[in-house]
Amino acid sequence: MKPAALFYKIATNCYLALLFRLYIAGIFVYAGIYKISYTAEFAETIAGYQMVPYWGVNFLAAILPWIELICGILLAAGVRARAAACILGALMAVFTVGIAWNLILDSPIGCGCFSSVEEAISWRTLVRDSLWLAMIVHIFFFDKAFHLEKKYAFRLEEIQS
Repeated sequence: MKPAALFYKIATNCYLALLFRLYIAGIFVYAGIYKISYTAEFAETIAGYQMVPYWGVNFLAAILPWIELICGILLAAGVRARAAACILGALMAVFTVGIAWNLILDSPIGCGCFSSVEEAISWRTLVRDSLWLAMIVHIFFFDKAFHLEKKYAFRLEEIQS
């Protein structure tokens, strides 16, 4: 088998997508739980990015962690995984742009991903978030293994008979 064909076979493997799905789910569940517990600190982090008007900071600080938590749980369970991956991908894209923007502006802010007392963002943070975004894109296109939704889905015909 040619190296390119082997790479393609590995890169499009549904079990690799399953590993990515569980990893990303764990990250977002953990991050969401922390941010729900410390909403005020997360609001300060959002304000530090200077991307949201001041009147929207508290709203986002209250809503985003719940979106992360719910989508992370859905990903882990394999229920509406493509929809959850799409939502998390959009969030991750915005986070990545925010980090890149603040790196360009040389703002000494923390990421705010897992705690409020983090090191300042760096190019390493940008690379990490870009890799996570790539994993989410992989999940969206190639994840087909172990979905609870498929296992327990009922068809209308089955219910009627």
